[in-house]
Amino acid sequence: MLDEIRAGREAAGLALVSEVGAVAGAAAAMAARFRRGGRLLTFGRAETAATDAAADAAHVAVEFTHPVIVGKPALPALCLGAQPALLPIWGRPQDIAVGIRPAAGDLAAARALGMLTVALTMGETCGDADHVLAARSADPLVAREIHVTVYHLLWELVHVLLESEPELEPELGLGARA
Repeated sequence: MLDEIRAGREAAGLALVSEVGAVAGAAAAMAARFRRGGRLLTFGRAETAATDAAADAAHVAVEFTHPVIVGKPALPALCLGAQPALLPIWGRPQDIAVGIRPAAGDLAAARALGMLTVALTMGETCGDADHVLAARSADPLVAREIHVTVYHLLWELVHVLLESEPELEPELGLGARA
């Protein structure tokens, strides 16, 4: 049984490696929005306490507003809890909406406003997202581990890109819809 659990975690981790370009592209688009004065608005949907996506959304907002690494700038972020309906109230065209396990239609209003939309999913499609970053696991706990890794990667890459010259991003293959 332990071998089966370990294999599932390893497979999800290896699948994340294959998504590295998607993660870098989302980070580049996010950095471009922050450069233009955008803010990060996060929300999460979840069915159980074990997969509390709203708590993860709060964690993402805290990571951006209160960096733990000395010298990294705080970036504007707000957690909307499990309330994506607040996106059209708080959101502006230059902002970023990150949904963790969003339900169908959760990002539609944000996209209609012109916000950059990023979805962290368990492999579901999310037609309203500019960037879909999927945790390839049917186990919600393993998917949550992958999401935690992804949003920490986004945080780090956004800061690296903000410290770099913006004109280098296209040369690096980054910066899809920003």
